[in-house]
Amino acid sequence: MLNSEAERHPFLQGLSKHRGAPPTVIVIFGASGDLTARKLVPAIYNLCLDNLLPPNFFLIGYGRKDVSDAAFREGITKSVQTHSRRELNADIWERVKNSAVYHRGDYDDDSAYKGLSARIDTIEKDLGRDVQALFYISTPPSVFKPILENLGASRLARRHQNSPCASRVVIEKPFGSDFDSARELNQVITEQFEEKQVYRIDHYLGKETVQDLLVQRFANSIFEPLWNRRYVECVQITVAEDLGVGSRGSYYEQSGATRDMIQNHTMQLLSLTAMEPPVSLDPEAIRDEKVKLLKAIQPLNPNERDGDVVRAQYDEGLIGGKKVPGYKQEEGVAADSGTETYAALRLSINNWRWAGVPFYMRSGKRMARRVSEIAIQFKRPPGILFGDAERFDLASNTMVIQIQPDEGTTLLLNSKIPGLETRTQPVKMHFRYRTTYGSNTPEAYERLILDAMIGDSTLFIRGDETEASWRLITPVLEHWQSLGPRGMGSYVAGSWGPLASEQLLWRNRHEWRRAGP
Repeated sequence: MLNSEAERHPFLQGLSKHRGAPPTVIVIFGASGDLTARKLVPAIYNLCLDNLLPPNFFLIGYGRKDVSDAAFREGITKSVQTHSRRELNADIWERVKNSAVYHRGDYDDDSAYKGLSARIDTIEKDLGRDVQALFYISTPPSVFKPILENLGASRLARRHQNSPCASRVVIEKPFGSDFDSARELNQVITEQFEEKQVYRIDHYLGKETVQDLLVQRFANSIFEPLWNRRYVECVQITVAEDLGVGSRGSYYEQSGATRDMIQNHTMQLLSLTAMEPPVSLDPEAIRDEKVKLLKAIQPLNPNERDGDVVRAQYDEGLIGGKKVPGYKQEEGVAADSGTETYAALRLSINNWRWAGVPFYMRSGKRMARRVSEIAIQFKRPPGILFGDAERFDLASNTMVIQIQPDEGTTLLLNSKIPGLETRTQPVKMHFRYRTTYGSNTPEAYERLILDAMIGDSTLFIRGDETEASWRLITPVLEHWQSLGPRGMGSYVAGSWGPLASEQLLWRNRHEWRRAGP
């Protein structure tokens, strides 16, 4: 009988033995926000449950609301009860809860940062040793700059410089809204912090299947020799949601599918899929290869008829058998909106490995199902032995890495149907995390917060990486902005997107695969 957590989930074995962090105080800017309640606090609780927090751990919530320490502790306890993947263990949670305090202050108030510095100094004095400060910026991007500048002005950014307890800062996306704003934000960051102190977070990189992508590619000799233009026909990356914009219409009007999903999440999946093998697992070696890959992508043609991009908005339709409104009928959306809820791109990578192999990316709201996956479609073998389509049902061999919701890998092969006659049929070989390791796997933010505490930047985005991605996407956004709603496509809610996105693939005699299991 499996009794311990490590026995039930072997991926936990050994973690506490080799992933130690120094005494740490995490300061969460935006402590009353939705992300803090749904993801950050539950992640901290689960790290505590797995004995992965440092013995001396402190939590400070920073916000503009007037909240007492007692009310803050009650609020984060409710967050754990509501959103944690595991039930609240009151005795273990007590350790974190008792060390949690709330610090009220405006984000541009220098006196509030002086008070914050004094609180951290008091923690160190009581503890009798240095403490690492990890500043987690979970706020709207409009206040990134004043927070960063005040962390620098108050010298909080330079605490214990060049020591194991040097300050670190975690910054949630979006990292700018175009190339110029991303470069400006990077300049603000690097004026206050060294790059090695900065952790730009994209939670997709913390997902188990995304991390497993490197293992699948570089730890299995049957895959890497085929991972190139000689054997790969095309690569398709899908990040689809069945939800609409809901009450976030006014926010989404400023974002759109390309800024919200393509420029960050989907481009990260692309870079990990297509990058060259790094020389080591050192964070900078991996991030160097990602940047080189992004720089090798050919500039996109934004023209509607013969270009590399498609945009569209969802119309009313059916989701789960229920009628849902179109995008322009959503609260906060302009009647003449030019914001895309769906975007599809065809990318060409100008390097030796991928020359001539199209990479297709799509992301949208109100699609047929919620699914994120990477599909590597291999070239068909010569049709010499099994070329008779009436007798032989053959499909292209495809490796599908499913990121959510059912994490795992599927390999599509062709097999003989049992019987006296030689006939074939495509079959799927499935590996699922849930069946192999159990369903209660760590969530992305658990891994990312832990890595930030111990100083492992592998799964975080470097400054030049954000700029390389925006350099590719910005001309497309500027072209669409110049058109406004003119040329905007449409698709029925509950479908897989507009006809134009199918035509984007037909030019290369490809078609979108039916995403999902």
